[in-house]
Amino acid sequence: MSPDRRHLVLVNPSAGGGRARELLPRLEGALRDREISYRLVLTTSLDHGIDEARSAAAEGEIPVVMSGDGLIGQIGGALVGTDVPMGVIPGGRGNDLARVMGVPTDIAAAVELLVATHTRRIDVGEVNGRPFLGIASCGFDSDANRIANEARFVKGNLVYLYAALRALAAWRPARFEVTLDGERRGFSGWAVAAANSKAYGGGMFLAPDAELDDGELDVVCTAQTSKLHCLINLPKVFKGTHIDNPEVSVMRASEVEITADRPFAVYADGDHLADLPARIRVLPGALEVIAPPHGPPGPRGT
Repeated sequence: MSPDRRHLVLVNPSAGGGRARELLPRLEGALRDREISYRLVLTTSLDHGIDEARSAAAEGEIPVVMSGDGLIGQIGGALVGTDVPMGVIPGGRGNDLARVMGVPTDIAAAVELLVATHTRRIDVGEVNGRPFLGIASCGFDSDANRIANEARFVKGNLVYLYAALRALAAWRPARFEVTLDGERRGFSGWAVAAANSKAYGGGMFLAPDAELDDGELDVVCTAQTSKLHCLINLPKVFKGTHIDNPEVSVMRASEVEITADRPFAVYADGDHLADLPARIRVLPGALEVIAPPHGPPGPRGT
């Protein structure tokens, strides 16, 4: 891939509560300093960003997305099957995909990756046909994601802790039925997550052993425990050590079906992508991204 190839820089100006807009002058300065050919588009909606990325790919341009994980995941899904790589500039609140891939949060350092032009192939997840790159989850996570997205006065990564505590106060157990590659199991508890990546929620390593390029989903099921137990163990998620708890089980599958005894939204990459019942599958090696050969080790050394 030639470093002289033209780039389409897609920026969601509202990402990260306006953080992406604030970082834009720094991004353009870094692009000019490195003499990277580009044109800039501020996205007005998810569909607008997807349409721009598809048009750019058809013209041989490289889409580079500065946003949160939501737009990055949808742009990545739109590029499946094109053999056009996607660049990532962290611009949201959580930036979990960048964290897992090893893309620096520093703008100038992230732009250096565009110059280096090193790419890797990663898997893409789909939930009821909608693409995602990180973790698709439902149950307690549905409530917490909704609260986080509706929060207006809590800034930065603190919004995820705020949302978890708010959701915890109102939570009541649910009954889930999960089918993994045709094998069904049921349990009562908190949540089900199908993880293509290790982290979500601004650094919570829900699936610390998940890999972006192994062709499988790590399916994390959390059975019922007391609210106090959940609260005490919440910090473990940031280190990935919660999976050692007896109420947490992790299995692997290429296709997962999830139902529950009451309605739940399925969130992935921070956005509401579908509702139960959900069919989640992995598309192995479907997307090329501009990133270091391997991301940094996870909290458990993976």
